[in-house]
Amino acid sequence: MTTYTFDELKKDVAEGRIDTVLACLVDMQGRLMGKRFQGQFFVESAYDETHCCNYLLATDMEMETVPGYRATSWEKGYGDYTLKPDMATLRRVPWLEGTALVICDAYDHHTHAEVPHSPRAMLKSQVARLEAMGLKAYMASELEFFLFDQSFESVRASGYRNLNPASAYNEDYHIFQTTKEEEVMRAIRNGLQGAGIPVENTKGEASAGQEEINVRYADALTMADRHAIIKNATKEIAWSKGKSVTFLAKWNYSAAGSSSHIHQSLWSLDGKTSKFFDKDADHGMSEMMKHYVAGLLAHASEITYFLAPYINSYKRYMAGTFAPTKAVWSMDNRTAGYRLCGDGTKGIRIECRVGGSDLNPHLAMAALLAAGIDGIEKKMELEPQFVGDAYGGKEVREIPKTLRDATDHLNGSAMLRGAFGDDVIDHYVRAAKWEQEEYDRRVTDWEVARGFERA
Repeated sequence: MTTYTFDELKKDVAEGRIDTVLACLVDMQGRLMGKRFQGQFFVESAYDETHCCNYLLATDMEMETVPGYRATSWEKGYGDYTLKPDMATLRRVPWLEGTALVICDAYDHHTHAEVPHSPRAMLKSQVARLEAMGLKAYMASELEFFLFDQSFESVRASGYRNLNPASAYNEDYHIFQTTKEEEVMRAIRNGLQGAGIPVENTKGEASAGQEEINVRYADALTMADRHAIIKNATKEIAWSKGKSVTFLAKWNYSAAGSSSHIHQSLWSLDGKTSKFFDKDADHGMSEMMKHYVAGLLAHASEITYFLAPYINSYKRYMAGTFAPTKAVWSMDNRTAGYRLCGDGTKGIRIECRVGGSDLNPHLAMAALLAAGIDGIEKKMELEPQFVGDAYGGKEVREIPKTLRDATDHLNGSAMLRGAFGDDVIDHYVRAAKWEQEEYDRRVTDWEVARGFERA
């Protein structure tokens, strides 16, 4: 992977190749929020820290200030966070002229402590737990989305009705159709590669206009950062080509849902030895891997909110659509919520298929690691693998069917409260309840008529 150092940035700024630096916070929805710095000012001063309003970690998808948060409110005056750039994330942004980008961590302006409910801090806390155990998590997220021929502006003007997907038919692995989309997809691949994100491939997915992008695995924090940048880059590049995209988990009732499968494995701290692989064990699964997967299953309902954070997320869970409905593990089985991949090799890993493309990668990966760690610490016993069609499995652990259900499990999770603290979990319970309240107020007859009924 290419790296971009601060010294290189200073040289590029001095010689006029870079004039703008994006200092970005990953918000609760996984979006990049922040400021555009004049390059000279950034390398002279802002590289150390900048500031933002603390409401950025207490808004909904429409950027509305949400009542009911203890961390920030009108009563508390919506003060500042201090943003400290993580220079390890610094990179050029090839699809924007003269631009670089860095991801920042959020600190309390008064206590100078990292904000515990910030998505990056939550993931870092679980990475630190693993490090104390002598372990390192590697992860990779597959990301799906829909590409439309209209611009974002025209889609908005139409009230998000009558969208035209980039293809008229299922384009799963379809070379001819994806050739027609290369103006956008090639620009995404090359742009990300130039930004230091090693791309493996893009492909057509299982519905009209549906795309998938895969990048090389990395340690958990690096992968989550990449994921957030990939989503932002995809939107910006599509916009620059007069197209639009959506990362809704289920944009149309009759179309396939868009997922974000997360592959995960644990390794030694030096990254040389897989702790999931035992060549003498069944399927190559080590005892540690069995405990980890058992933890994922034991806490599957509790962590679902961090994999499916919106009302729309639960519309994706439909039988026969390659989206899972059961939280079981199985060998190379795409009907299961958790799929064992790479069996019998050091590349053995578990793929969580529960998450949709609307998830926040830092929150999703943090929750998965917390569940897996609990399984390891308690030496949980892994249930036998599920064999066959999990859609038809009777009396099998189901994925929560609604946001209300998932929120109840989140609220009652002793494991998550132990891993992140009560204040953090209460913060996200409030976010989930606000999403439900807003849906109940705003749902339209048009949506109800298309299957998006109240949950």
